[in-house]
Amino acid sequence: MESLQNDEQRRILMRFFKTGPGEYGEGDEFLGLKVPQTREVVKAVPKDFPLSEVPELLMSHWHEVRLCGLLILVAKFERLATKKLEHDENAIKGRDEILTLYLQYAEQANNWDLVDLSVHKILGHWLLLPTHLGSDNKDPRINILDSLAQSDNLWKQRMSIVCSWKTSQMGDPSWCLRYAEIHLHHPHDLMHKAVGWMLREMGKRVSMDLLRDFLRQHAHEMPRTMLRYAIEKMPERERQYWLAYD
Repeated sequence: MESLQNDEQRRILMRFFKTGPGEYGEGDEFLGLKVPQTREVVKAVPKDFPLSEVPELLMSHWHEVRLCGLLILVAKFERLATKKLEHDENAIKGRDEILTLYLQYAEQANNWDLVDLSVHKILGHWLLLPTHLGSDNKDPRINILDSLAQSDNLWKQRMSIVCSWKTSQMGDPSWCLRYAEIHLHHPHDLMHKAVGWMLREMGKRVSMDLLRDFLRQHAHEMPRTMLRYAIEKMPERERQYWLAYD
């Protein structure tokens, strides 16, 4: 990946991902690779690449190398999450191991693209599948997501809502609705965008009536950016209705 370094693209990415002093990506370092280049590297990684080797990638100071590590985890998880392997004991164990590693290094997904390209395909998909995690017959799902949502880390908080992209795609609106409400008054613009985006996806994938119910309860208190993202695909007349809703 270092051999693919592009200084001009690197400068563009550092501005785009706000790496300056006081910005949300402060201090992050880029090689200057575009996402398709990183995906090509991931495609070349052998399927039996040891899970134990991934943390070295996740701990890299290079943004694109961390993304590579995350996408390797995505690829490994997806191979174990096919319909055929959904209830396979070895696959369940493998998925749980991948999720555990992902959560262990969650803070290394320290920008919105790293979260958005990985969390719904690992954590979001895991929410819908059998698991052996948890103890005393307690379901670990809510506890894991609540822990992320209640963290003081912006990227973990983003994980707790963006993972619902997958659950909404699969017809389950509950995760989106729960964490949209929890993050309703979040102070950061990146969370306003994420919550609005996930609400829009939930409405599109599951039920526009559920989205409208949520808006009737909360439109008057939603940050403007969140509301605009949530209603972005609605007809203009309805958009104006919700923007004026009190």
